[in-house]
Amino acid sequence: MAYSNYSLKRVVQQFGLSLSEQRGAFNVVAPCTLPESLLIRLAEKVPLAVAINTEKARSELIVAEMLFELRQHFHQRISFFSGVEFDVDREAGLTGFCDFLVSLSPQQLFVTAPVIAIVEAKNDNLPAAFGQCLAEMVGAQRFNQNEGNTIESLYGVVTSGVDWMFLRLQGTTVTIDLGEYGIDQPERVFGILVGMIEQRV
Repeated sequence: MAYSNYSLKRVVQQFGLSLSEQRGAFNVVAPCTLPESLLIRLAEKVPLAVAINTEKARSELIVAEMLFELRQHFHQRISFFSGVEFDVDREAGLTGFCDFLVSLSPQQLFVTAPVIAIVEAKNDNLPAAFGQCLAEMVGAQRFNQNEGNTIESLYGVVTSGVDWMFLRLQGTTVTIDLGEYGIDQPERVFGILVGMIEQRV
């Protein structure tokens, strides 16, 4: 079974997780100032991605742009991966490809310390992607345990590129922020991503 086959209910039940639904859980993080150059690029690329209206366009024009800036923000001390195979535990069904993974390691040739799993929502239905995202987060948690990485919190992002929703996994407790954060406020979305890397969300 691949990550993409998991529903939210199934992953919660199979891995013995407890679920907390909150609105505004990630609102506590302050927006982070973005370079003017990125704001100009987003102003150009977001309408184009919306007009093209494909997952691939939103991925390349919006999501990758934000993650590249995230890596720049941390002076290349982190890495991100796109479309990477992430097979952690075949017996548990924690296998498959991830849309994006962000790692706390600068190592770019292979994944070493995943902290954020990002799933692109199909048909702009963000909640429908919670199951896949959480399964990838559980996979990342197990990967880190196997590698001896002491990462307290794992994070998940479900996005259409335009709208973003956020999850956190601490131990067996999952928090899902039911609020949607729009790319029309890119500094708020970026602030949350920065907070995830700094483990202060």
